[in-house]
Formats: sequence, C-alpha cells, structure tokens
Amino acid sequence: QVQLVESGGGLVQAGGSLRLSCAASGSIFSVNDMSWYRQAPGKQRELVAVITRGGGTVYADSVKGRFTISRDNAKNTVYLQMNSLKPEDTAVYYCKAQVQLGRYRPILDSWGQGTQVTVSS
Repeated sequence: QVQLVESGGGLVQAGGSLRLSCAASGSIFSVNDMSWYRQAPGKQRELVAVITRGGGTVYADSVKGRFTISRDNAKNTVYLQMNSLKPEDTAVYYCKAQVQLGRYRPILDSWGQGTQVTVSS
C-alpha cells in the first residue's frame, strides 16, 4: 500500500557531496516524521537524521554540520544533502516514514529498500 523509493546514492571521493531523495507513494492520508538511517557492513543500523512534519530536525553527532535533512510535504519526499563526505560515511542509507493511511488508521513505519553510498579515500 505504501512504497518508499530512494535515489541519489553512488560513489564519491572524500570531501565530495551527494544528495539522497526518498519519495513515499500509495494511498497515504498523512506522513509524519521522516528520517534517514544507515547501516555499514558488520554494524547495526543507526539513525542519521530525522525531520518532523513541521520541519524540526535532529542529527546524529557524527553528521552534524555536514548533512542537512529537508522535506517537501506536498510531494511526501525527504532529502538528505551530504557534504564533506568521509570514508566512514560509507553505508547503505535507508529512509523511513511514519505513514497514516486514513484519518483513524494507526501510524505505521514504512522503510525504503536502501541506497548504497560509498566514499573513497
């Protein structure tokens, strides 16, 4: 019923930039918090940044000052602008959205399939 599609990953040199996008589609009544997570090989998935519907943001300490999360509520899309990338930012990046399918329906977490970001030194 809900699909999240990420795009924008790729290979970049250290110090470079990438912009990730994630669009939610389907029979959506509303989208609340949207967030980006990442998972590096052999490590647990970790929160990178979250943005509320009203635009409030929270970032992991490791990305503060380098990454910027934003959203377009009309398009149910969240973005992650990543600057000054480091090799340790290499991971699969996943978006998550809190989606409500109807006014009286529960809010559910929906995940994208992930997009690979690789930063070479």
